[in-house]
Amino acid sequence: MEGTLFPNRPSFPIPRTKSAQPNHHNVKFNLSTLPLPPQSPSPSLPLDSLLQHLLHLSSPTHKPKPINPPQSKLKKFSAVSVSQLEGSVDEAHSPDGSVEFLSRKGKLLLNSIVEHPLPGLIDLFDSVKFELLDVDLIGLLKGLDLSGNWERAILLFEWVVLNVYSRNGKIDNQLIELIVKILGRESQHSVALKLLDEIPVEDYSLDVRAWTTIIHGYSRIGKYERAITMFEKMRKTGLSPTLVTYNVMLDVYGKMGRSWTKILGLLDEMRSNGLEFDEFTCSTVISACGREGLLDEARKFFSRLKSEGYIPGTFTYNSLLQVFGKAGVYSEALSILKEMEENNCPPDLVTYNELVAAYVRAGFHEEGADLIDTMIHKGIMPNAITYTTVINAYGKAGKEDKALSFFRLMKESGCVPNVCTYNAILGMLGKKSRLEEMIDMLCEMRSNGCAPNSVTWNTMLAMCGNKGMHKYVNRVFLEMKSCGFQPDRDTFNALIGAYGRCGSQVDVVKMYEEMIKAGFTPCVTTYNALLNALARRGDWKEAESVILDMKKKGFKPNETSYSLMLNCYAKGGNSRGIERVEEEIYKGHIFPSWMLLRTLVLANFKCRALMGMERAFQEFRKHGYKPDLVLCNSMLSIFAKNKMHDRAHEMLQLIRESGLQPDLVTYNSLMDMYARGGECWKAEEILKGIQKSGGKPDLVSYNTVIKGFCWQGLMQEAIRTLSEMTIQGIRPCIVTYNTFVAGYAGKGMFTDAEEVISYMIQHDCRPNELTYKIVVDGYCKAKKYEEAMEFVSNITEIDKFFDDQSLGRLTFCIRERMES
Repeated sequence: MEGTLFPNRPSFPIPRTKSAQPNHHNVKFNLSTLPLPPQSPSPSLPLDSLLQHLLHLSSPTHKPKPINPPQSKLKKFSAVSVSQLEGSVDEAHSPDGSVEFLSRKGKLLLNSIVEHPLPGLIDLFDSVKFELLDVDLIGLLKGLDLSGNWERAILLFEWVVLNVYSRNGKIDNQLIELIVKILGRESQHSVALKLLDEIPVEDYSLDVRAWTTIIHGYSRIGKYERAITMFEKMRKTGLSPTLVTYNVMLDVYGKMGRSWTKILGLLDEMRSNGLEFDEFTCSTVISACGREGLLDEARKFFSRLKSEGYIPGTFTYNSLLQVFGKAGVYSEALSILKEMEENNCPPDLVTYNELVAAYVRAGFHEEGADLIDTMIHKGIMPNAITYTTVINAYGKAGKEDKALSFFRLMKESGCVPNVCTYNAILGMLGKKSRLEEMIDMLCEMRSNGCAPNSVTWNTMLAMCGNKGMHKYVNRVFLEMKSCGFQPDRDTFNALIGAYGRCGSQVDVVKMYEEMIKAGFTPCVTTYNALLNALARRGDWKEAESVILDMKKKGFKPNETSYSLMLNCYAKGGNSRGIERVEEEIYKGHIFPSWMLLRTLVLANFKCRALMGMERAFQEFRKHGYKPDLVLCNSMLSIFAKNKMHDRAHEMLQLIRESGLQPDLVTYNSLMDMYARGGECWKAEEILKGIQKSGGKPDLVSYNTVIKGFCWQGLMQEAIRTLSEMTIQGIRPCIVTYNTFVAGYAGKGMFTDAEEVISYMIQHDCRPNELTYKIVVDGYCKAKKYEEAMEFVSNITEIDKFFDDQSLGRLTFCIRERMES
């Protein structure tokens, strides 16, 4: 059977009979017989270098132009009179011949603004102040926009606001409508809203298009409450929302979350006003369901649409695909594709991208990657989103090298990576602290002219979320703002998560409060960031209060929320909490997604709950999900720990049938199974097999084999394995030494056990209380209570760091055993 573990080499030979009583005194724990390799220095993480590369990449390209540009060092303009402008009237011309609506003076001013350096425009405006206030400003702004100079138009509008409105003047309605239109078209939402914050827009008779653009602007920057306020103010002016306005508001409520009843109310209002839904309406509502995991609501809405005679198009079908793809329900995604084809609705690039996402979310990474060939065969060329989806999936599955290989394939196929692709790779490498490769990736971004965005910086913030690195989080945040990136809701969520992982609860609360102060509404992701921080320390009571607060405020916890709760219960050792979530899943109250069932298996594994693991794994398989190697290894490990050899080998077979390759964790679990079952030679055979097949056993591998020999009293074989381990450059740890101490104490060889302890201290591995308790238990088991007391009294002579409380507990243990 063991030969099947390494298919590339012959079966293992049957182990020859070994002596059960080897010579105990061949090798001792001393410097001459067991020299240890030097301690490897902790690698210096080039975080500073990484941050400098990101700063260098961000500064030249992405530093946004401020509303108030820096004052030019050029000589300040003197006042320009009307006569001076008229003196050159013959030279006046429109930049592109399309501004004939301007007066002669307007054209001259237009030429002067267009030809003047951007940094000195405010000086120019001040010098021709009276001429600007006398000219047709609406026409001048329109002329700047038509000539492709919308940035200059924004600066002129700002100057008008400062010089007209600030002096108790009133700005023309059409002027506001025009600038809103320009900023909306150029997606300059934050700029638009910063300008309009200076003007009470409700005091102006703006048209519905301007109001809609303003509402959309607040939505784009994540200020949903402000967008809703603007919508209500618009209605108070007597304006009737258009179909576009309603669609924008549906998007607002969808992104804000906890708003399904509001969405239904808007839909009823649209029907009563005689507005027919378009594809944007339908897809927006369905996408809102996807964001909050409302699968049943999405089905019902889609069914009602069709019953009312609505014929869905590709856009609507793609939104529905996204809902089930996000949940990893690839079977339903495939049925949607079939319905599209039956209704002669041709799938497009987005359709296949959603299908790829559905496959990888269900654990079928290879099948998702294979869809790319299908797309090409059907004449649909995959884009950066297609490749990035697969790359991201490989990264989350811990297959970083496969993700990087796929990235190279993407470039070889002629598909240009975008900033999302690079962000996915940077995030993947950051989780594994592969910082040198991150630097290489940033250099590649620069050479390809791909500028980082706020997500890139958020990725850096998330990467710094480790214990003791909160100062780095602070620094990255400051550098991010210095490059002109203003924190959005995702940034605050990243900060909450990073500080939580650093263990800085004070900063978590501070960031949450700053987020609210900045006008951003917390969302499910915000709560999940808080849950993540609590899960790391197993504070399930506080986590339960976060879930209650979510529900109280109308948020529906998603699969990530429940997964984090399961992790929190597991970390805190609360098996009853895990069982409560299990009941909700199995009763159908919580959707059993790939992620959630996988987490349920792993949470039960942490609590050593075999029955819970088996049931969750059966449910996982029943839904047609594909297990990854982590899941299979966990199942194999629990079977190994419970000496269920047949089940363990069945799991090994499943690993191979699933197209997975057993890794070191797999083999370590098998070695543990044999070591626990007294088959130490079989455990060693697996260790040798790993080496012969080109693998590199780790500390756990050697510790497991050493444990097997020690449990059988074969101490010389254990020392031989230790010697082989150190030759490979692997230093023993506290577990290794405690295993030897237990082996010697179990055989009554207390002098040898004490030699191990001395050896530990000499090699800077400080014994813990368990080390000494193992020896005490050995003495007590042999009923040598006086020797046990003497041993405890001498501990401080060899270990000056051992504390009095621990000594007291050991002494109490001996007395308790004597009296029993």
